[in-house]
Amino acid sequence: MNQEKRREYLIHELLKERPEYQQMRIPTGEAGQKRLLRSLMNVRMAGDMDDEFLRIQDEYLSEENTKKGIVTLADIKEKQPDLFLWKGDITRLQVGAIVNAANSGMTGCYQPCHNCIDNCIHTYAGIQLRNYCNHMMQEQGYEEPTGQAKITPAFNLPCDYVIHTVGPIVRGKLTGKLEDQLRSCYRASLALAEEHGVTSIAFCCISTGVFMFPNERAAELAVQTVRQYKKETNSKMKVVFNVFKDEDEQIYERLLG
Repeated sequence: MNQEKRREYLIHELLKERPEYQQMRIPTGEAGQKRLLRSLMNVRMAGDMDDEFLRIQDEYLSEENTKKGIVTLADIKEKQPDLFLWKGDITRLQVGAIVNAANSGMTGCYQPCHNCIDNCIHTYAGIQLRNYCNHMMQEQGYEEPTGQAKITPAFNLPCDYVIHTVGPIVRGKLTGKLEDQLRSCYRASLALAEEHGVTSIAFCCISTGVFMFPNERAAELAVQTVRQYKKETNSKMKVVFNVFKDEDEQIYERLLG
């Protein structure tokens, strides 16, 4: 089965779960089909799926992730000892763990094809990640507090783990409490990674964008917190600061020299 046949199979199986979409016309082009498949995966609630679907989905995502290009630490320039800066799609990174800027529900973004990192990670990890997160949160019994972290398998992503952390949302003035919460996101993620034997971790720009934390201050706190953690714990973990926008790349370039 080639990628086209896999994609069509996955679309048909996901449409079967949604009676309201039964009359939907499936696009004939690759781009339209990819968008539809991602949308259906995004809106799907957590729930079991048969082994055949999971097998074909995993084959499909494995090939798609390979096509995007796997990026290793050897491909990234080290800016300072154990500190790296890389601009691009975090789902391409083959590191010990990538950090997801999650929401308090912790089961991903349900907005079809939204460009947030939460959506991207869940899309290319596969539906198993939402199911795993849902089970984890049901056991917890309450929404995830800001500044903590949880670790999950990465499923179809090239990294080993995904660490999910809920960053602070800035509504109005930036306060010391919000800054402390952002610091906590980085410290909690680093500590959890080390507990699981992770030797390399990639951080996205937590709380910037729709969470409205000022980009420059967020980057300053990220670099300061990582440096302080490594100094206090004598950690040898390699840390990648992953950015997607030119603005953030320029900020981190200044901070890391």
